[in-house]
Amino acid sequence: MPNLCSAAQLVASLKPGMTVYVPGVSGESLAFLDALKAAPEHCTGVRFIGMHFPGINRSDYLGLHPEARQRAYVMMPGLRAGFADGRAELLPLDHPGIFRDIAQNVEIDLAIAQLTPPDAQGNCSLGLAYDFLPAAWAKAKRRVAHFNPRLPRTAGSFRVHVSELDAAFEADHAVVEYDSGTPNEVMLKHAALVASLVRDGDTLEFGIGKLQVGILGALNNHRELKVWSGMVSPPLLPLLDAGVIRGKGQVTGGVALGDMAFYDRVGRDDAFYFRPVTETHDVLKLGLIQNFCAINSAVEVDLFGQSNSDALNGKLVAGVGGLPPFVVGALLSEGGRSIIALPAATDDGRFTRIVPTLGEKSLTALPRHVADYVVTEHGIAALRGLSVHARAAALIAIAAPAFRESLSQSWAEIAKRL
Repeated sequence: MPNLCSAAQLVASLKPGMTVYVPGVSGESLAFLDALKAAPEHCTGVRFIGMHFPGINRSDYLGLHPEARQRAYVMMPGLRAGFADGRAELLPLDHPGIFRDIAQNVEIDLAIAQLTPPDAQGNCSLGLAYDFLPAAWAKAKRRVAHFNPRLPRTAGSFRVHVSELDAAFEADHAVVEYDSGTPNEVMLKHAALVASLVRDGDTLEFGIGKLQVGILGALNNHRELKVWSGMVSPPLLPLLDAGVIRGKGQVTGGVALGDMAFYDRVGRDDAFYFRPVTETHDVLKLGLIQNFCAINSAVEVDLFGQSNSDALNGKLVAGVGGLPPFVVGALLSEGGRSIIALPAATDDGRFTRIVPTLGEKSLTALPRHVADYVVTEHGIAALRGLSVHARAAALIAIAAPAFRESLSQSWAEIAKRL
C-alpha cells in the first residue's frame, strides 16, 4: 500500500508554483475539493488543471484564493473573473487536443485520481471517469489517489496499480451526480424525428440533456444497437433491459454520468466498458466503425450548415468538447451519419436558431463542409449532396414558421454576394 495521508495533509503540502491535475465530470474528487476549501491559503500560487463542465461540476478552483491560477478548456462561471487579471488560461481545444495538451505541454507536479480501493491484486478501477486522467498520470511527478468506496469497480482499458501511487487518502465521500431532466411534449416530437434516422445495428454517440433523454427513449423498437460515446447516462438502461442493446462490452464510454443507482448498474453490468479519450475520440477508430451515428446538439446552425455549439449572444458558455471528432468520424464511417439536433427557436420564441449566417457573436464549432443532417421539431434537413441553394432551402423549411420568410429574404441577399 502507498503512504496513507489525509486530504488535509495533502492540501498542506501544496506550494506556490505547483501545477495540480484535478479530474472533472464524475471523476472529480469532491473530498479533495472540500479540503482545499477548508484551507484556501495553501492554494496561493497553485495552478489547477483539468477538464470541467458547466452544469456538471460546481467547483471553482480559481476562486479558492486570489492568487490561485487555472488552466481550463471549457468556460466555467468561475473563470470569467480570472480573465481580467490573467489568472485564467482558456484553451480552445476539442477533446483530442485537450488530451495532447495535458500530456505534452504542461508539467504536472501532482495528479489526483479518484479510484476504487485496490482489489486483492492491488488494482484500482477509475470507476466513473476514464477520459483524461491517463494523460496526466503518465507524467505527474507525484501521483495520489483518493480511495472512494462509493465508486463502482468498472471494466476499462486503463487501471492504476497501488505500486504506482506515491500517496493515498481514504474518504467515503459523495461523487458528482447529474440529472438530465425530463423532456416535454415538443422535445418528444423532436426526439422521434431524430430517432427515425437511426437504423437497426447502428453504433450511437450522443450527449446529455432532455432532448437526448427523449431520443434514447424513442429507440425502444430498434434492434442490435451499440454505443460508442464520450459519456453514457441513465436513459440507456431501458434499452439494455429491453434487449435493444445486448452483449458484453456493447456500451463503450469515457465517462458515466448520472445518479448512484446508475453508477451501481455500470459496475455490475458487463455491457459497459470504459476507455480514455485517446480511444473514445480517435477519429481513425471511429471511421472504422460501420454505421456510426453521431447525435449532437448546437446553439445555432446557419444556412450554409455551419454550427455554433458554445457561444450565446457573444458569451462563451462551454467549449466544443468531443463534437468535432465524433462528427468527422461519423462521416468517415461506412454507413455513418452525423445528426445535429436543435430547437428551431429560443424557448421564448423570440429568436430563430436557424440563422442566416454565424455572426460576430457566434463561434464556429463545425464548418459547412461537415454538415450532414440537421433536425428541429419541424423536420429533417438532409444536407448531404445538396448545393448551397438547396441546402439553404432545406434548412429554412425546418426553421420555426415565424422566421421562414425573413430567412428566405436574408438568403436572397446572401446569394447575391456569393
